[in-house]
Amino acid sequence: MFRWYQKAARCCVYLSDVLIRKRKASDTSAECTWESAFQVSKWFTRGWTLQELLAPRSVESYSREGKSLGNKRTLEQQIHEITGVPVTALREKPSLPIRRR
Repeated sequence: MFRWYQKAARCCVYLSDVLIRKRKASDTSAECTWESAFQVSKWFTRGWTLQELLAPRSVESYSREGKSLGNKRTLEQQIHEITGVPVTALREKPSLPIRRR
């Protein structure tokens, strides 16, 4: 599967549990923003997530409404904090994992 993702021109990530909510200027409530929902998205707990992040050159994330949240480059610090994957690994050219011995 890693090779399949590696050959992709772009991987689109649909985050069904991340909503974009616009705040009114007068709203002082503690309403969640998409950033806080992004941090706890179930997508980051899936088994395929690591190869979906590392293998493709481009990974674009989208909210439930289909709005772009950013790509792995613009969201690299948040992705690092959520997953523990080093920022350098997110930036590097994808390579195949170590072969079985």
